[in-house]
Amino acid sequence: MIKLVVFDLDNVIIDGEAIDEIGKLANVEDDIAEITEKAMQGEIDFETSIKDRVQLLEGTSIEEIEKVADELPLMPGACKTVKCLKDKDVDVAIISGSFDVVADKIKDKLGVDTVYTNSFTVEDGKLTGEVTGPLVSGSKLDVLKDHVEEAGITLDEVVAVGDGANDISMIESAGCGIAFNAKDSVKEIADVVVEEKDLCKVLDEILNQLTTDDAETETVEEEIAEEAEAEEAVGEEVVEDAAEPAEEDAEEAVGEEVVEDAAEPAEEDAEAKKAKSKKADKGLPESNFVLADTMEGVRKQKDEKEAEISKVAEEREEFNKIAKEQRKIRDELNASLKENLNKAIEFRNERNEINKAVEAAKKARNDANTKIKNLEWSSGKRDKIKIENEIKKIDKIIETRVLDIKKENQLVKNANDLRKQLMEIHEDESVKSEAQELKKLSEEEHTKVIELSEKAQAAHEEMLTYFRKTDDIRTAADEAHKKFIEARKNASAKHEEFKAILSDIHVINKKLGSNKPKRRKSDNKSSPGANKNREEKERAEEIFEKFKKGGKVSTEEILLLQKYNIG
Repeated sequence: MIKLVVFDLDNVIIDGEAIDEIGKLANVEDDIAEITEKAMQGEIDFETSIKDRVQLLEGTSIEEIEKVADELPLMPGACKTVKCLKDKDVDVAIISGSFDVVADKIKDKLGVDTVYTNSFTVEDGKLTGEVTGPLVSGSKLDVLKDHVEEAGITLDEVVAVGDGANDISMIESAGCGIAFNAKDSVKEIADVVVEEKDLCKVLDEILNQLTTDDAETETVEEEIAEEAEAEEAVGEEVVEDAAEPAEEDAEEAVGEEVVEDAAEPAEEDAEAKKAKSKKADKGLPESNFVLADTMEGVRKQKDEKEAEISKVAEEREEFNKIAKEQRKIRDELNASLKENLNKAIEFRNERNEINKAVEAAKKARNDANTKIKNLEWSSGKRDKIKIENEIKKIDKIIETRVLDIKKENQLVKNANDLRKQLMEIHEDESVKSEAQELKKLSEEEHTKVIELSEKAQAAHEEMLTYFRKTDDIRTAADEAHKKFIEARKNASAKHEEFKAILSDIHVINKKLGSNKPKRRKSDNKSSPGANKNREEKERAEEIFEKFKKGGKVSTEEILLLQKYNIG
């Protein structure tokens, strides 16, 4: 679930680089732009670049800078993007190596929740050339980690948007990293790349995540549970299909009404018949069936209705079969969906762990390089390089210019004196040895960075593969669920049709039964003839059950069924 979106400021929220525009006030825009580009490409570390650029701005009026800040254009789509995220209860923050004099104005314009930036040092209304703030020596990831810890959320619930090398740390570590019109080094590690200068494209990607993967709100288990509840709710409608109690009860009730034998015990009273009729009609709709005028016509109607109900029952069973098949397919797909999603998450976690190791190796390498640089300067190398450059400059003048002999001799003498100084400079051997060890360490850590980055990329590709599979499986599962629902609805409709026809058959059976002669009242003792008829009736009922199950029926058995008007 996305809870926070973090944006870089320059070339992301605003359409331009603030310090480049400020540089125009001091006529150093070209020098600043050159340093900015190197920093964005990762050719120099950000701390060095920001200090060097601010140093060039020494003496610039803070009032003039505020005017420039007011005029900086917003990136297309910035207002809509921030507003939409806020409407969806997603926090928005800006983490930038730029300056509070710019960022605070943007914060007010857009209603951004939190801003982390650096600050100019100002004395008497002018810049001193110094800069302070959490992003001078610290990384954006350090700032982001502190923010999420204070907010009580995790990095997995963060989307980070940036374009330059100093954004890589937070883009790599966030749950989703988006490269916005970014340098190649940023695109390589980002989860999403947006090439258009329109933040609405970034918003679209974020909204897709909020609504779909919802990576990343609703688990697969919850989805399956919801579907199971839906099945139970509708399953109650289809339960009747298994045993069809209404049909069996009706046949029993109708059979007892139809069989009338003069030798049977005294006629049942009206209340008993009424109770039987209610049992037969339980759960069935009221019938408005119009009977034929003749008994022959009624019998024909019964044959037609029985053929019709048999066809409807077959159609209903076919729909139930399809529903069962599609439910099985859907459940298997949902199980596979869960497995693939777990795999994708495993690879994402693996990638994130490797990226942490990459960051550690990068830090060790950079620390070693910084120590090497400091050692080289402190060992006399700096003076040596300076003298060598002076000698080269004198030699070039002698070679390229026409000089009088006196001036040329002086230059030659100066060069020789410098060469004598150069020979007297000796590098400290212990420092040189330490520098060599540090260089070896730097190379080892750089090798680790390359190897680990390749592993992280491989894990990232595997993660994407499984997420794509998850999308395909979810689509197939949704399709199977739609087919299941459709088949279940069709089965329920056919069952209602079945009950309606059965109600009509009850009307017909009652008519056929009422046409037989009324049996005479007699004493309560059963005669031998009554016992025989009862046995025959029971035998006829057994034959009919066998017939319904597909068993063969002899001519004698058919006559017995006709005698008791069964089937």
